[in-house]
Amino acid sequence: MNDFENDVQSKNNDVVDSIKGFSFSFIFFVLIFAIGALVNVLGS
Repeated sequence: MNDFENDVQSKNNDVVDSIKGFSFSFIFFVLIFAIGALVNVLGS
């Protein structure tokens, strides 16, 4: 048996971490897009 399997660093579910990472990056890019669209509307 592998020593790392007996002593894991985090017991979190990987699905939860994947959902968090995806949602944070999605919100970040939506925010960047919204700022760019706002600048485009106000500048025209």
